[in-house]
Amino acid sequence: MNKNKGKQTVKNAIISEEDVKQYVLERFNEVKKTKKIKNLVNFQAMNKYMLMTHDQEALKKLGNIVASNKKMSFEEILENYEKYLIKAFEKEPTAKMHINVIMHIFGYFSKEFSQHEKELYLDLVERYRNEKITLGNILAEINTIIFRFNNTYLVSQTYFLLYSDTQPGIIF
Repeated sequence: MNKNKGKQTVKNAIISEEDVKQYVLERFNEVKKTKKIKNLVNFQAMNKYMLMTHDQEALKKLGNIVASNKKMSFEEILENYEKYLIKAFEKEPTAKMHINVIMHIFGYFSKEFSQHEKELYLDLVERYRNEKITLGNILAEINTIIFRFNNTYLVSQTYFLLYSDTQPGIIF
């Protein structure tokens, strides 16, 4: 992992953490233009795991800001939200942070998995931890699980959009 720290190869292109940040901030600017709280709520939901990978405390604060939409004006909400969104991206994600997110995602499927599938999933995590596979590889495998269980919430996550390899999974 250290060779490509902060970078992931996708479709022969390199997506840097700066690219990730820019993409998310551009989507946030689109939300600001709509001036609708429901779009901010959707943005927050779509970026949950991306933000969790960067800064869990900022993610929690962002959730609280969105939830306070009855207590302050939309302009104040956007101002506060943007401040913590930028703060979240100040932290570079680590392998440990990615593993935390991947294990949160495991919770969506663990009850549906056979014992063998649980072992395969945890083996993937261990291979990633030991730098035997890339983040993009493990997320590509998880993508097949998301579609298998038709989990529309996870399908919408920018985390998968920006970090997954485009190769189809072969384990699940």
